[in-house]
Amino acid sequence: MALAVAVLAGTCIGETPIPVATVLQTLSNKILGSTYAIDPIDMGIIWNYRLPRAIVAACCGAGLAISGMVLQSLLRNALADPYLLGISAGASTGAVAVTVAGLGAGAISMSLGAFAGAVAAFLIVAMLARAAGGGATLHGTGQIVLAGIAGSQLFNALTSFIITKSANAEQARGIMFWLLGNLSGARWPDVWLAVPVALVGLSACIWYARALDAFAFGAESASSLGVPVRRVQIVLIGLTALVTAVMVSIVGSIGFVGLVIPHAARFLVGVRHGRLGPAAALIGAAFLIAADVLSRTIIPGQVLPIGVITALVGAPAFALILVRGRRAA
Repeated sequence: MALAVAVLAGTCIGETPIPVATVLQTLSNKILGSTYAIDPIDMGIIWNYRLPRAIVAACCGAGLAISGMVLQSLLRNALADPYLLGISAGASTGAVAVTVAGLGAGAISMSLGAFAGAVAAFLIVAMLARAAGGGATLHGTGQIVLAGIAGSQLFNALTSFIITKSANAEQARGIMFWLLGNLSGARWPDVWLAVPVALVGLSACIWYARALDAFAFGAESASSLGVPVRRVQIVLIGLTALVTAVMVSIVGSIGFVGLVIPHAARFLVGVRHGRLGPAAALIGAAFLIAADVLSRTIIPGQVLPIGVITALVGAPAFALILVRGRRAA
């Protein structure tokens, strides 16, 4: 119910406000075949632009929040998220390589390229963390974060190189805006891609909730409780990379959602993943819808990249997490 209200609000609110009744009548006309008299322009704005945009924002917020929660649990690191660990940067590089450099000669989709980049980024980060002393498992707290920062810089540099070498001025401008997070191009085909991926991510989190609870005590303790540690790590890291890659391929790289939202959800519902997963998904969905509304309305006549809004909220929250972590140490 809360998610439906958030999507409805994201559809109604914009530079030109649309009454809730008009939105509901449009949905009735399109879905139930009703015959309410609605201005065709309003109906087009609602059905072709704002509604798919709100749904995609909800899916991306939920998917990124779930990904951050899973990484924080597996790595036992409060600072882990797809953005900090280089997964988002790798996905961006893969997507740009396919769309701008023509990698795969049209045989590879943007989402597949993003997934390959995300997996490559995490493998490089994991190997670098292990070489730096993170050990054989995925729990080298300081090393994994530092390796993630290095990986992010590497793949961001590769993305910039590809854009500079292969894109014209107009393409470069559009891609740079997209890389900061852009929902302006979200349409129904993106909805049909984002919704199942977000549902798969949430379903996997619920399915592995007890295993994620066990990881709170460490990989060795989880193994002693009967959790197949290596298999769970591979499956969940792979799903995290998949969810992140699909969302990045649709809206670009959006930071701080996967970092901040899981902490907010833990504060509200506790650390048990059976409740934490759905709560993080719901809060993440509502947060990104709200951020999208702000990006469209905060400056009249101009749309800000949604990543700017999430960073303005996420950076102070990130600082708070660092301070609390230092005091708890």
